[in-house]
Amino acid sequence: MKDSSYLPRRASYASDAARSRGRLLSEPSSPTRTEFQRDRDRIIHSTAFRRLAHKTQVFVPHEGDHFRTRLTHSIEVGQIARAIARALGLDDDLAEALALAHDLGHTPFGHTGEDVLDELMAPYGGFDHNAQALRIVTKLERRYATFDGLNLTWETLEGLVKHNGPLLEKDGTPVPRYAERGLPMALVEYDAINPLELASFASGEAQAAAIADDIAYNAHDIDDGLRAEILDFQQISETDFLRDIGSEIESLYPGLEKPRVIHELVRRMITHFIEDAIEESRRRLSEAKIESVEEIRARGEPVIGFSEATNSVDRMVKSFLFQHMYRHPNVTRIRADAHEVIINLFRSFFAEVELMPKEWAHMAAAMPPKEEARRARLVCDYIAGMTDRFALAEHRRLFDVAPELR
Repeated sequence: MKDSSYLPRRASYASDAARSRGRLLSEPSSPTRTEFQRDRDRIIHSTAFRRLAHKTQVFVPHEGDHFRTRLTHSIEVGQIARAIARALGLDDDLAEALALAHDLGHTPFGHTGEDVLDELMAPYGGFDHNAQALRIVTKLERRYATFDGLNLTWETLEGLVKHNGPLLEKDGTPVPRYAERGLPMALVEYDAINPLELASFASGEAQAAAIADDIAYNAHDIDDGLRAEILDFQQISETDFLRDIGSEIESLYPGLEKPRVIHELVRRMITHFIEDAIEESRRRLSEAKIESVEEIRARGEPVIGFSEATNSVDRMVKSFLFQHMYRHPNVTRIRADAHEVIINLFRSFFAEVELMPKEWAHMAAAMPPKEEARRARLVCDYIAGMTDRFALAEHRRLFDVAPELR
């Protein structure tokens, strides 16, 4: 008989799949899966999810097969989110679904692609990967016979949009990161037909997915940086937290070969952050006497998070990575080449829509000539969905050349 201690025990504040607010288009329930399990499975089987296998995390795939892509990162975030959610009595299926979906809106070439598309789309509302993820799961995926998108539950859509916190202040004005330009139109348009309560926090499961993303980013970028020899152990020692872990490993396993040292460093980082998040979140939930997911949404601050000490460590690690890795000459050189690729593709497709595949070209041709913004958004959707290697292949097709991005 299976040990009952391994079965998840839902807390009163967990999202309840049986009481989901449902899907925009009503569907019969599944006899074998909860609504959140169905959402997770739809995400995994989506085209956008498969494409993450060939989208950059920090290093382009040409650098080597052992570095992260958006897909491997998403799977790792899913594992961490599930572990945190299970420990806290949250619905780990919902947490995993949100973790697996959180990067669906990312462009080719990592943040470079997003920055360039945002510049190019500035006259037409800009580009935001969070809003793009919503467009993908509500509109751009064309798989099902009776609807566009994935027709996910309200709870999954809410968590996808708000996993990093509310998008509106209580008075309805955009939060600071959207204050200057306003909310992306995709969010505004969808919220008008299926309100996602943009002024409240999301569920505990969404917050678990968000903190899992931070944990995975920190640990795995250290891992990739060391393996690529962009970082070294001497640089690592500049950060007290990393130096202390390194010293502990050296004390326990003197002379351990480098690949094992790196793995030991990374797994100890992950363990520290996960255990701290669980302990701190338990404290917050207990002190606030949280009894329901509605109380989590209504609370004016996250219930899932790090302690102050680990928040400080998190900031230090991020600062270290920004200084030594994200601004490394090898990485910035690739960013410059990727920048050129995205600009050239956008300008070409916008000027001559027939250069896109037939399905996309037909949609563009059906638009009135004066609807420049809609045409630009269509071109943006097409490019944002590309993988790194497909973007390079398209550039080579149109211009006979493509940078190697090495």
